[in-house]
Amino acid sequence: MEDLNIKNVTLEKPENQQRHRTEDFSSSKSLVVRRGAPFKIKLQLEGRPFNPKIDSIRIRVMLGRLYVVMPVTFSRKVSTTHWKAFMDPESLDPINPSIFISSPASASVGCYRFQLYLYTQGKQRKRVLGRFVLLCNPWCQDDTVYIPFEDQREEYIQNDSGLLFMGTAKTLVARPWSFDQFEPGVLETCLNLLQVSPQHQRNRRRDYLNRNNPVYISRVVSAMINCEDDRGVLKGNWSGDFKEGVNPSSWTGSGDILKQWAESGYSPVKYGQCWVFAAVMCTVMRVLGIPCRVVTNFNSAHDTNDNLVIEEFYSENGKKLNRSKDSIWNFHVWVECWMTRRDLGSEMDGWQVLDPTPQERSGGVFCCGPAPVKAIKERCIDLVYDVPFVYAEVNADIHMIVLSGERVLSFSKDTERVGSFICTKAVGYPRHQNITGDYKYIKSPTSTISSRASTVSDDSTLNRGSSRSVFVALNLEKPPVAGEPIRFAVRVINKQRIPKKMKVHMNAQAKEYFNSPSDTFWENHGVITLAPMEDTILHDQILPAKYEDVVGDDLINLAVVLEDLGSQERVLASEEFNIASPQLNIQVANENSIVPHKKQTATVTFTNPYSHPVRGVLTVAGAGLIQGKMLFRMPPLCPGGTVEQSITFTPRLVGTKMLQANLSLASMRTNIRGFKMVSVNRA
Repeated sequence: MEDLNIKNVTLEKPENQQRHRTEDFSSSKSLVVRRGAPFKIKLQLEGRPFNPKIDSIRIRVMLGRLYVVMPVTFSRKVSTTHWKAFMDPESLDPINPSIFISSPASASVGCYRFQLYLYTQGKQRKRVLGRFVLLCNPWCQDDTVYIPFEDQREEYIQNDSGLLFMGTAKTLVARPWSFDQFEPGVLETCLNLLQVSPQHQRNRRRDYLNRNNPVYISRVVSAMINCEDDRGVLKGNWSGDFKEGVNPSSWTGSGDILKQWAESGYSPVKYGQCWVFAAVMCTVMRVLGIPCRVVTNFNSAHDTNDNLVIEEFYSENGKKLNRSKDSIWNFHVWVECWMTRRDLGSEMDGWQVLDPTPQERSGGVFCCGPAPVKAIKERCIDLVYDVPFVYAEVNADIHMIVLSGERVLSFSKDTERVGSFICTKAVGYPRHQNITGDYKYIKSPTSTISSRASTVSDDSTLNRGSSRSVFVALNLEKPPVAGEPIRFAVRVINKQRIPKKMKVHMNAQAKEYFNSPSDTFWENHGVITLAPMEDTILHDQILPAKYEDVVGDDLINLAVVLEDLGSQERVLASEEFNIASPQLNIQVANENSIVPHKKQTATVTFTNPYSHPVRGVLTVAGAGLIQGKMLFRMPPLCPGGTVEQSITFTPRLVGTKMLQANLSLASMRTNIRGFKMVSVNRA
């Protein structure tokens, strides 16, 4: 009888990756599959046909030094709790048989090696087959990351672009971001992130065993996105000095950051701030197969002494003072990941907060979460991990104090401003989704997805103040837009039946979202006389020439202090807001007939709204549409002038993709952005 030998083994990559919804990882040399589902390999035999009565096959699967050996059976019944290999007896080809390998739904994530052993006539022959990458499987009901709706799986696993929300609760800014999870090298870098982690370096066997659990994986990734305790991806910088690296506002996607980190030998990339940390973590989690979304908490409290109170101090002229270690960030960005919490009980399943921005240590390491969103809403602050910290970020009270030297002139309290609006990108649409009600009980219900005007609460007491004798309210007359005056109104009511003479102090300061305001760039002072019980409105404006060279991408803190010259009482009203930047307009030719590998044309248009000429560099990118980036220098453009830039791109992947453009202005600290969703259809 002839010897039976294995001539060749093919991994059937296109078929397997289509079945496992990993076909977009086409640039990876490895077969990429998801746990809890079978994949197929095909053997090419020589010598004679395979005979099940005298021949048998075993497969050895290895992750590091961990391994499992399984016989190839003829039972098609797949187990989601054990490794299994089988041939389909009904479609068995004795010359080119196919073998299906199925992993348990709780298998560890990582890059596996596998070998095939053929036993025939008392002889053993070994064939080294190669490698496959195993990811979590949100399509498998037995996987702890299973999410039951296909549109959510498409959004939170497959979508390689999105929107990050910034600004303020009343004036949201949607910043396009490219997650890049299917770009060349990103999968390998995300897997290497787990290998570089301290947990893996300390005890590789334990790390491999624990990688079956998304709770463990998410804590490792949360710590590895920042570099404070390890060889993490990003170095944070909130100083304003970015000479040794990249301004966080200049990043447009995760791919460049992860690529730079890998190519540098895992030295931290400079620099990141909260939305960059969160967006890069979202990329890593989506690559690993764990559903993930980026979340913005507006008016996020940083409570350093755990008393759920944030103190804000103002001078008697309305200038905000840097007097407290506590702070409120206009917005703070983290991620949520979807998973079962078997360690806490089924009532804590679902979305979990994870925050890779280095703020506080958790278990001795700069990471945060996973904290169940349900635990935050119900104030279950005795649960792991970091529920009290996140609870304070969305629920602290604000105490506002007006000082003259060390003397307190007025005091007021705001219980609504912190965590006033929490949102994420809507499933399938380029707009925000209000998820405030997931984190806290709110006074009046709002729709899950609605317009900005109807979702943002205006209950905050910060923009109005009151004393025994005077009421003051400060309101913008319309959302501020770059190149236009900032118009606002101050309403003053005399609550007493006697006339009053009052000093009015108005003050505007530029403010970074995470910091106290800088020096005053505009102020106005005056005196008004109020008749008994009079209700009056003062109108004022800040001209573009006053703010254009000061504010850039920053916010504005506008405050008014009324001083009663008779009683010496003072009352404060304040408002923080951003100035809406102009948008780049992107038009794509023949956008209804876009298919892979066919060249397309688009036009990017910019009109200068500013009161002086501008110039800069235009960057165009798009995951699945453009390999790398396109750079164009824009010559000086006079006020009111328009410039057009034509670009060509060749789509690589099917699906809805984001074409995004970013114009970095040389004379201003401003980035002008725009994006266009592009549908790439199958040819």
